[in-house]
Amino acid sequence: MKLFSNAHNCLCRKSKRVKIVVALLFCALSVAGQKKAEAFSHVDAVLNQWHEAAATANWKNYEALMGADFHFIGTDATENWGRQAFTAFAKPYFDRGKGWKYTPLERNIYFNKQKNIAWFDELLDSNLGVCRGSGILILSKGKWLFSQYVLSMTVPNDHADAVVKLKQNDDSLFKTKLNKASVNPK
Repeated sequence: MKLFSNAHNCLCRKSKRVKIVVALLFCALSVAGQKKAEAFSHVDAVLNQWHEAAATANWKNYEALMGADFHFIGTDATENWGRQAFTAFAKPYFDRGKGWKYTPLERNIYFNKQKNIAWFDELLDSNLGVCRGSGILILSKGKWLFSQYVLSMTVPNDHADAVVKLKQNDDSLFKTKLNKASVNPK
């Protein structure tokens, strides 16, 4: 009987340890899931604020979401701007009350393990038709800021040949100009 009692006590202790480990693991996973959901919610809100500031031509709010290293890549092959160059391009539009409206249709947000870098892609409804926005945000001093934003026009595959033909001359001129310029290792 004593042997049974010792075995039972041993099993009970092991069972308690297993329960504690499982409980701790559950808590850790729950906290990790909560952090991801919280980070997703914050980044989603920043993306919505970005589009709202652009739609209402609110430069102060728009610029406040740009990190010091912000970079914008637009739909035109020449639109590859650092923060200062993008400001020189965009701010005059905002100053005249002309922003741009991009309404999200679909959005995907991803994070690194530390949840301090986010990258995203989104389909947008705009005056250019359906576009794709993508970019990177970095958590800096408790605030999510854009490091990069890329805006691309979408082209249905069935129309790609026609679009290529349409822009062939412009692309040729751009490539000639690009070949004359020195390569800039950014």
